[in-house]
Parts: sequence; structure tokens; C-alpha cells
Amino acid sequence: MKIHHIGYLVKDIEKSVPSFEELGYRIETDKVYDPLRDVDIVFMINGGYRIELVSPKSGKSPVYATLKKLGSGPYHICYICDDIDEQAEKMRENGYIPAGETAPAVAMSGKKVCFMFRRQVGLIELVEYEADD
Repeated sequence: MKIHHIGYLVKDIEKSVPSFEELGYRIETDKVYDPLRDVDIVFMINGGYRIELVSPKSGKSPVYATLKKLGSGPYHICYICDDIDEQAEKMRENGYIPAGETAPAVAMSGKKVCFMFRRQVGLIELVEYEADD
């Protein structure tokens, strides 16, 4: 699988963007709100590297507790796959457990995503891209 991005948890996107710009990143997308996950998201790129800044809007967000406990930092790697259901099943067979339901993601143009967790690896996001995407 090919890496799409590294998810980076931050308290406030507007305050974090300038710090990443100082590191050579530039904004790739406008900020979007994902109501399913109750987070603001913006993608930034630096050469061939893409990060996703993720900021919970309230305590109802599934990443709120992680931010409170660990603070800002990388917290998931997202991989591109052709068939998300097939890939998720392979990962389950290898000891990963689903962390939520497979659902469309606003920040990914409505493409299906799912999160998988394995203690030895941490949180992995899968995003389904068709061959012509």
C-alpha cells in the first residue's frame, strides 16, 4: 500500500499552520469540517510529503481524548487501497481491530475511509481510491 498522509493532531489549526509553513509545508486544501468525526481538517504538503492537520471541535470528537492525553503530534498513517473492505479484512486477519465504521470522509472528497488499530503499530487509516483516481 502507498502512504497518502500522516495524520497530525493539533489543538488549533489556525495557530498550527504557520508553524508548519516555517518547516516548509504549504496549504494544499481549504479547512473543512467533518461532522461525522467532529473535527476540522486541512492538508499541507512539503515536496512529496502530505500531512493532515486534525483538530477536534468538541469533547464529542473521537480524537478529543487523544489530544488531551498526548497533546499535539502525529497519530495515524493513512494508506491508499483499491478495495477498502478487502484490505480491512486482511488487516483483521493479521490482528488489527476496527476503530469505528467505514464511512465517507468529507476531507477526502467523500471517499470511503476506515481506521484500524493494532497495539504494536497504532492507528492506521485506509482510504479507497479507484485505479483512475
